[in-house]
Amino acid sequence: MPHFSWHDYLMILSFFASIAGTALLFNGTQADESDWETTDRVLMLMTFTYWMVYCLATGVQHFILPQWEVLLWSVKLTGVLAYLLTAACMLSLPLHRVAIRQPE
Repeated sequence: MPHFSWHDYLMILSFFASIAGTALLFNGTQADESDWETTDRVLMLMTFTYWMVYCLATGVQHFILPQWEVLLWSVKLTGVLAYLLTAACMLSLPLHRVAIRQPE
């Protein structure tokens, strides 16, 4: 059993917060949304989903044996890609809102 640090506990808490955020996005008011509200909701859903994948990849790294290098590198690459996709979604949301306010 690996030793968990404060960062690991923070990642576990963040994982469950992402699950809660995803659940809140499905509150049933999706039928009467405009296009820009739907886009905002999808961007937030993608952000929470990618963050959950990052948290899982970070947590799984503790349980992979060092002899399984290919699996370890695969999980690390998954974590990096999920982190970058999370950042891209987080940057896209305010840019989308600015684009709505300033029509061409």
